[in-house]
Amino acid sequence: MRTPIIAGNWKMHKTVAEAVELSQGVCDAVESISGVDVVLCPTFTALSAVKDIVEGTKVGLGAQNMYWEIQGAYTGEISPVMLAELCDYVILGHSERRQYFGETDEGVNNKIKAALTHSLIPIVCVGEDLTQNEAGETETFVGGQVKAAFDGLSPDEAAQVIVAYEPIWAIGTGKTADPDMANGIIKNSIRGVLADLYGDNIAEQIRVQYGGSVKPNNIAGFMAQPDIDGALVGGASLKVDSFLALVEASA
Repeated sequence: MRTPIIAGNWKMHKTVAEAVELSQGVCDAVESISGVDVVLCPTFTALSAVKDIVEGTKVGLGAQNMYWEIQGAYTGEISPVMLAELCDYVILGHSERRQYFGETDEGVNNKIKAALTHSLIPIVCVGEDLTQNEAGETETFVGGQVKAAFDGLSPDEAAQVIVAYEPIWAIGTGKTADPDMANGIIKNSIRGVLADLYGDNIAEQIRVQYGGSVKPNNIAGFMAQPDIDGALVGGASLKVDSFLALVEASA
């Protein structure tokens, strides 16, 4: 059985003081809930402060991005060594990073390898845009992203990775994929591709989240699907009540 994981991607929201207040509220709210992993992913500026709040609780801490080099003349970047002092997870390859900052499949693969080398758990995002979806190219495109992300990873390394299927057309739009459709894409284009690469045993170990306008009123439909193991949550992670509802529905 794969333990579901609900990860809150706060994106470019929350000052340090606001992040402390929100993380404390989440820690208090989920204290008595078991059967689900909970992760908060604040901005870089709030990581240290949130680390102090979540330490010793059941809430994990993740970053939203990183560079693959250990150190060097890379102005504005954060290395895996720096993150490893603060958190356990890191979101990689989010569609917003690919769209606005030119991230490539090759770069995402480099980041995954660097994260694993430094004992960080990657949450790797894949997903198609509306044009690809309407053209019937979803399975081919997402499968290609998965192959590129896992290129060169050993079976043991692959088993540590979390994949988030986030159809780009559903992120922050209020639109969500049909749960059955999302499960089919995950089953065929993500878990199926992983089975081709590593065998059924490894593919069944890897947790795959859904992301894209996940809310308390639709989470149950996704969590009822056999191949969906939680959610990578944007807007609904910015308030304790809505995030708690997602955690409770997934436990």
